[in-house]
Formats: sequence, structure tokens, C-alpha cells
Amino acid sequence: MSPNLLNEAFWRGRRVFLTGHTGFKGSWLALWLHAMGAKVTGFALPAEPVSLFNQARIGELVTHIEGDIRDLAAVEAAMQAAMPSVVLHLAAQPLVRKSYVEPVETYATNVQGTVHVLDACRRIAGLEAIVCVTSDKCYENREWVWPYREDDPMGGYDPYSSSKGAAELVAAAYRRSYFSKAPGPRLATVRAGNVIGGGDWAEDRLVPDIVRALLGGHAPQIRAPQSVRPWQHVLEALSGYLLVAQRLAQGDAGIDSGWNFGPAESDARPVSWIADRLISAWSGAAPGAGWQDVSGGEAVHEARLLRLDCSKARADLGWRTALTLHDALGMIVDWHKAVGAGEDARAVTQAQLQDYRGRCAALS
Repeated sequence: MSPNLLNEAFWRGRRVFLTGHTGFKGSWLALWLHAMGAKVTGFALPAEPVSLFNQARIGELVTHIEGDIRDLAAVEAAMQAAMPSVVLHLAAQPLVRKSYVEPVETYATNVQGTVHVLDACRRIAGLEAIVCVTSDKCYENREWVWPYREDDPMGGYDPYSSSKGAAELVAAAYRRSYFSKAPGPRLATVRAGNVIGGGDWAEDRLVPDIVRALLGGHAPQIRAPQSVRPWQHVLEALSGYLLVAQRLAQGDAGIDSGWNFGPAESDARPVSWIADRLISAWSGAAPGAGWQDVSGGEAVHEARLLRLDCSKARADLGWRTALTLHDALGMIVDWHKAVGAGEDARAVTQAQLQDYRGRCAALS
């Protein structure tokens, strides 16, 4: 099975509880679920004023509940009201550098928040599938050239990375303790690379920082230009999340585990490569021009090399990527230029989603 064989009929009318739907990935996922006819209840903090959620008016398409996953009673009340058959847990403090400034909030959200979501799931009758989104940074990163496999040790140098490793351990304990016997739900975790796409306005993240600079007419400032990351369009990761949730709910054996979803090995590229190509696609500048290296000795530690081994997802799920990194960067430029020219953000996002679904269908 591959993204082109994602069974959209499975999702039609299905009740889905989606945490973090006001965020970048959550907004794209809410739109995709809505397009397939799912009945989505979203639970998240209020959206940032400038956000895909607000630009695309996601709140009109889902049951929108503002709440904090650090509040167990609020999570439980919202989930009980929704009575979902699928839970997709995306809510998180997602930024490495912010985690250095706010470590307590990071651990409370990413670890205890995950505990709250999973504990609320224990009391939902008819629940079939739980997917917890963690991160490629959950692994103990040894800065080596080999990509990480799902059975490599959890770890993390910084508060963000270690909080994601801890969330994986929480999920594994809940899986073994509460979600391992029929007819109860099954639980999987999913670990994606660095997702990029139109409508990402997060602070202190490479692509949004470049886009803001280009929109403002000044040279982007880049840190750690030689650091390598597994870059991929947000829809590639979401296709994996949806496929895992579907297979869990259908009762397929062996799906209740951890899964990597990353790009082709050739798309694990340095920061400088992304900056060069994105700026060139935007303005026609020659590669190597148009950005400033602002790396400094005072910078906090961030991993310099990180790759994911996705052979398990390809072999056991049939998951495949449908976009190259060039495709992804082009889609980002197209999205921001279209919205900047006054086109409706929801229509632009839906058109890219429809195009992606067509690309997936063409894989068969």
C-alpha cells in the first residue's frame, strides 16, 4: 500500500480528534481530513495571528476547541464530547531553540501533554487508532553518516529533542500497558524529518525565516549553513501519518510501533543548499548569493547531521514519496506568491493538496 492507495472511503464520516490543529502541520492535516469527509474535532492553543489556520479559515471546517494539553481535565472533556474513532496527536512545543529558553514548558507540553492525551484515550469507547507524532530528533544523535532506524536508542541533547525521546518512551509504556489487547485501540508513533511547506510562519525556523526576509526585501540570515537535515514537504509526512492511522484502525498486525517518514537520501541536504535554491526560485538570484551567515560562538547546540532510514515504512506500509525537494521548494514559492498576490489562502492550499493527491495516484 502507498499514499496513492490511501483509502479515502475509510475516512469519510469518521470521527477524528486532532490535537495541534492550529499549528502548521495540524492545519494542513485538518484540510486533508476535511477533503476526505472526516468529522474533525480540533483541540489546540489559540492560533498565532499570522498562521495558516487563520489564513485558510480552518476553524470553519472543523469543530474548533481551544485548550491546553497540559490540562488533563480539558483534554478529557473535549475527547469525551468528540468520541473519536481515531486520535492524531500533533500538539507540541516544536522548536529546538525555544526549548533552551523555556525548558519547563517544553517538557510539560511534549511529555506530560502526551501523557494526558494517551490517558484520556483510555476512557473512549469505540476508539480504534492513536497516532502520536514525535520527531526525527527523538533519537540519540551520534552525528554519524548512517540514517537512524526505528529501533535505535531514544535520546536528545537539548530539551526539545530529549522531550521527544521521552514522549516515545511514554507512548511505548502506554502501548504495552493499555493498548495491546483487542478489542481496544492500537497505538503507533511517527517520526518525520524537517517538514516544510506554504503557510509555515514559525519563528526561528529556516524556511519561514527566509520567506519573511524575502517578503521584507532583505537578505535572509542563516545559521549553521553546513548542517544536514532530512527536508520534506509537509504533505509527505502527513500521508504517512494517515496511512498508519488507517492501518491501525483496520487491525493490521505489526503497525502498532514507531515509524520513520523522511525524504529520499538525496534530499537530505545542508541548510545552505535549501537557502540557495529557495532564494533562487523566489528571485532568480544565483546559488551562493543573497543570504548572510550569522552563525556565532554564542549559538546553542543544534545537531549538524541527521538522516532517517525509512525502509521499514516502504517495506511494511508500501509508503512512497511523491515529491522531490525541488518540487517542495517550488510549491512553497508558489504558495506564498499566490497568497501575497491576494489569492484565497484556503483555495491555494486546497489546490496544492489536490495536486499532491493526484501525484500519489499517478504512482500506481
